[in-house]
Amino acid sequence: MLNPLRSLFLTALVALTVTAYGQTAASTAAGDNREADRAAIRAHIESICQAFIDWDINKIRATHTEDWRGFLERSQTPIKGIDEYMRANGIPWPQPANAPKGAANPDAASRGFKVFDFDVHFYSPELAVVCFNVDFGQKSGGDLITNVRYRIMDVYAKRNGQWNQAASHTVIDPAWRAQQMAQPATLSPPAKQQLLQAREAVWRAFFTNDRAQLDKLVPADTIVLEVTGEKPFMKKADILAAAKQLAQSGQKLVRLEFPQTEMQVYGDTAIIYTTYLYELENPQGARHTSVGRATEIFVRRGGVWVNPGWHMTPVK
Repeated sequence: MLNPLRSLFLTALVALTVTAYGQTAASTAAGDNREADRAAIRAHIESICQAFIDWDINKIRATHTEDWRGFLERSQTPIKGIDEYMRANGIPWPQPANAPKGAANPDAASRGFKVFDFDVHFYSPELAVVCFNVDFGQKSGGDLITNVRYRIMDVYAKRNGQWNQAASHTVIDPAWRAQQMAQPATLSPPAKQQLLQAREAVWRAFFTNDRAQLDKLVPADTIVLEVTGEKPFMKKADILAAAKQLAQSGQKLVRLEFPQTEMQVYGDTAIIYTTYLYELENPQGARHTSVGRATEIFVRRGGVWVNPGWHMTPVK
């Protein structure tokens, strides 16, 4: 049990320490006379942004410490050291002896960035935590058309009198990403071709009872609105059963066309509106042609377009 006087002394010491810390924190918040350091750190961060625009590999390397730690947008585990950091950014490192020096992006002049919501807090003379947002995009006169917005927390260390980035947590701003995914997007020609190939693959897999392709392209959460059957909705098990039944009937697909197709794309979701025509031949050689309209839902998962829903309306 503590002596009463010793207990009183310890209580007073704790109170004085808390008060002193509070006064120091208030003083720091009010003005810590570190504006030169803040300016140096901001200039350093902006030089990193420009180095990525220029794709100046050696500048990117020089603006990060050897013992760098942190997370980037796609990293699942902590990145440890400058070599891992460079490779996480798609830069082979160490660089071969004949690697080009300096800027390597011919379109750098048309690109730009904007740093905002910038905040620096110093935890010691040689340690600072920096939080900010940054937009990267295309220059348009005096404006910047934002292509991506990052939310970043950097740790800066002062070594040999110079500030350098020692750690970071960098992600695409979640609020900005959600906003962008709700806006209509346009697929590049290769991405559009990949989507249309996936659409045709689903149809052909059904008509040929290709179970492997159906398992790949028709996910477990699929819901189909059926207008000709007894039940209004079909799930994946029903679709697999229907494909199997069609194959057992001996009918074969001899023609498949999509005369008109329109699409809307929102993030990783695409809605396809299409007219269709398919022709089946029975074992006796007789052919039957079906035409109609369809609405199809595709979602990009793991880099692959899958088809979790559709609605077909035959046209008589």
